[in-house]
Amino acid sequence: MHTALITGASRGLGLALARELARRSWRLVVDARGAADLETVRQELAAVTEVTALAGDVGDPEHRRALVAAAGPRIDLLVNNASVLGPSPQPSLADYPLDVLEGVYRVNVLAPLALVQAALPVLPPGACVVNVTSDAGVEAYEGWGGYGSSKAALEHLTRTLAAEHPELRVLAVDPGDMNTRMQQEAFPGEDVSDRPPPEVSVPGLLAVALGDAPSGRYQAHTVAAG
Repeated sequence: MHTALITGASRGLGLALARELARRSWRLVVDARGAADLETVRQELAAVTEVTALAGDVGDPEHRRALVAAAGPRIDLLVNNASVLGPSPQPSLADYPLDVLEGVYRVNVLAPLALVQAALPVLPPGACVVNVTSDAGVEAYEGWGGYGSSKAALEHLTRTLAAEHPELRVLAVDPGDMNTRMQQEAFPGEDVSDRPPPEVSVPGLLAVALGDAPSGRYQAHTVAAG
């Protein structure tokens, strides 16, 4: 049985991905900050496959160690999906509180790297690391400097990890616009219901994660369409 560790799996893309992997009989280790929501997800997934759910903050070293220990002795797929937007509405960089920006980087950049570092001993050759990114990591959008720059940093870490670990497949996957809570927080007061649900991004993400795609950057919607 293959094992996947997915962060931020109580809702949105993480939950949609966990559901599909459960359907494919993968063993899952999932986390989220909200214990109640995560327990609801655990009960749902446990009816389909073997699952361990640990509530906590990916920025916490003890929590990361617990995730890797629960997933061991082998992790076939590590998905760094958990992230934070920052303030809503998002401030311009000139007005961005630096202590808040530091928190965004802690979760969006440092935590994924730290989780990869912790998991390396149990990532066998051919295992896949997916860092979920955003078009805001490659395009400069007014008001997105905090979140976007954190994803840009994550993408560079992804490329460097791929160069340093050719035995693994290390991917940055942009899921595209989705109708999620984070998307709503990014556009307060607007109707984001026209965005596709997270489930639309799952086929493309899994196509590259579970296929033979080499390390690199991928757009889930483009892969799914192809």
